Amino acid sequence: MSVSALSSDRQIENLIVRYSHLGDEGNLAEFGALFDEADFVFGELTLRGGKAIEDLIGSTLVVHEDGTPRTRHITTNILIEVDETNGSAVARSSYNILQTAPDLLPLQVVGGGRYSDRFVRRNDAWHFARREVTIDFTGDTRFHLKGQQSA
Repeated sequence: MSVSALSSDRQIENLIVRYSHLGDEGNLAEFGALFDEADFVFGELTLRGGKAIEDLIGSTLVVHEDGTPRTRHITTNILIEVDETNGSAVARSSYNILQTAPDLLPLQVVGGGRYSDRFVRRNDAWHFARREVTIDFTGDTRFHLKGQQSA
């Protein structure tokens, strides 16, 4: 099935989920490319373009020997509102980040929060226009974020 054959809701949901998969796989180049023509907002920081986001994530996340951050982003409560006439959409969702590492057992939640997204349709496909990431909860991030202190 081609992308254009999918409903707008489904295409947008796929983008939301692709973000999680690419991050969990450690594929930072494709992760950043999701925002080639989009804003990525994290607290007071706003970045635009794939390379800027790739560089930010690469300088922030711990990548383990297997080439991944050893995480699973679980995105839930996805609420999508599409304006087909204007080729725009908004979405809200919640996320939890699970992680395990040799020195971080058992599997645990290291963070959780919300995504607030805007999308635009270009060339019959949906793309991120803006993602705002809010962190509501954090756990033991020593093996997830660079520069964290040992417990």
